[in-house]
Amino acid sequence: MRRDQLQEDFALALHDSARVWRHALDRRLKGLGLSQASWMSIAFLARAKAPLTQTELAHCLSVEGPTVVAMVDRLQRAGLVRREIAPEDRRVRRVVLTAEGLSIYAEVKRVAVDFRHEMLDGLDATDLQQATKLLHRLQRLTEASSR
Repeated sequence: MRRDQLQEDFALALHDSARVWRHALDRRLKGLGLSQASWMSIAFLARAKAPLTQTELAHCLSVEGPTVVAMVDRLQRAGLVRREIAPEDRRVRRVVLTAEGLSIYAEVKRVAVDFRHEMLDGLDATDLQQATKLLHRLQRLTEASSR
């Protein structure tokens, strides 16, 4: 197989696998009444080392700022997040999960862990390690190229 064709096949497989994975997980999370963007927002907020600004959340989700504003508005009306003024700059709003938001995240995480085990338990551990290493390397290369 030509190298160019191999690279194209890899890029398509990477893109399609990520899309199919998100959609399959999304179907399992439908019972929580959250859109994919909502549960992904909650997950990013829960895993962040410190509360994220709306701009940082938009970057994590790869969406524009106004899209995140509307998302955070919906999550706030649902009682899952609150906006807090950043002490270092009163113009900046940080998004913080509420107790109910943390509870929802616990359920999202439980469903995601079950899904991950179901999908990956039958795969060879060495293959998973090599694939993970390759994906991390590709991520670093991609991030470095966009600077």
